[in-house]
Amino acid sequence: MADRHVLVINSGSSSLKFQLVDPDSGISRATGSVDQIGEPSSEIPDHDAALRRAFDMLADDGVDLADCGLVAVGHRVVHGGNQFHRPTLLDDEVIAELHEISPLAPLHNPPAIQGIEVARELLPDTPHIAVFDTAFFHHLPPAAATYAIDRELAQAWEIRRYGFHGTSHEYVSAQAAAFLDMPLQSVNQIVLHLGNGASASAIVGGRPVETSMGLTPLEGLVMGTRSGDIDPGVYSYLWRTAKMNVDEIESMLNKKSGVLGLAGERDFRRLRSMIESGDAAAKLGYDVFIHRLRKYIGAYLAVLGHTDVVTFTAGIGEHDAAVRRDALAGLVELGIELDEGRNVDGSGMRRISTDDSRITVLVVPTNEELAIARDCVSVL
Repeated sequence: MADRHVLVINSGSSSLKFQLVDPDSGISRATGSVDQIGEPSSEIPDHDAALRRAFDMLADDGVDLADCGLVAVGHRVVHGGNQFHRPTLLDDEVIAELHEISPLAPLHNPPAIQGIEVARELLPDTPHIAVFDTAFFHHLPPAAATYAIDRELAQAWEIRRYGFHGTSHEYVSAQAAAFLDMPLQSVNQIVLHLGNGASASAIVGGRPVETSMGLTPLEGLVMGTRSGDIDPGVYSYLWRTAKMNVDEIESMLNKKSGVLGLAGERDFRRLRSMIESGDAAAKLGYDVFIHRLRKYIGAYLAVLGHTDVVTFTAGIGEHDAAVRRDALAGLVELGIELDEGRNVDGSGMRRISTDDSRITVLVVPTNEELAIARDCVSVL
């Protein structure tokens, strides 16, 4: 078979990440990012200029998009609403629908749509396919997907728990089952996607039954800059007493909260140094992060009843041994026993629980770009 590649684009508000992936071998031929889009000091005024810069970077790496077997451009789109829960071939009608559901993800979907529109102009003869972060969780059980608010209001405005990071959770859960040499359909598992954005899922037989994020990616675990779970009464309290408007509150909870809001730092490597130097705020930020994570692990053990494997993935999950240790400390009676040596040593996909641990604990590197590329090929 001749080489074929998918160009995967993840277009954010101020950055555009790209990767050229061989969906058959899983090999990435080129990867990069264009940052500071539209910022005053940047040479990149908009997404059109960002994508052109990305193409220049690919050319510098020796990639000719006209002669590399490019079969599709895959676009990561955060929110698919109720309409989109499969990889979807993009045309004018679909893009119009994406504009309509943008209020569900006002921080994430508009820049993704900008990236799509520019990419379609620059590569008009190549199929463009959207892969949605919410897709994997579309069929959550109703008890898990439903908020306890006025039913008619929720139906009218499509308010439900959608879940996010679905591409990662789906990919990692399949990898974990393969590592254990067990059929995916027979595995009960918890996946912990821990990065600047963080989410947890409980998965039975390859189908999610719970996840931590909700209508937006703000619900759930404490994250780099996002608060995670918070009493909704905080919104009205800040509106009444601090005289903050909705946009200010939303910006604070998304961009100035989480570990950054508590500790003034969101990079866990620097956070560790701050803790070791005696910084009390850094220690509290870390402790709150771990406390919330442990609450979700315990909840999902209860949801599953029987759990075969707990898997850590994404930047923090894959690389921070202390987070893994502290998240699972003292859970031997619940069936989880970490092997400290395995946890600290090694890289890549590996087991970090003891041989006697009833529940296996794994580290599995995520690869959302490969998953998106393979989803694109499935559409073609």
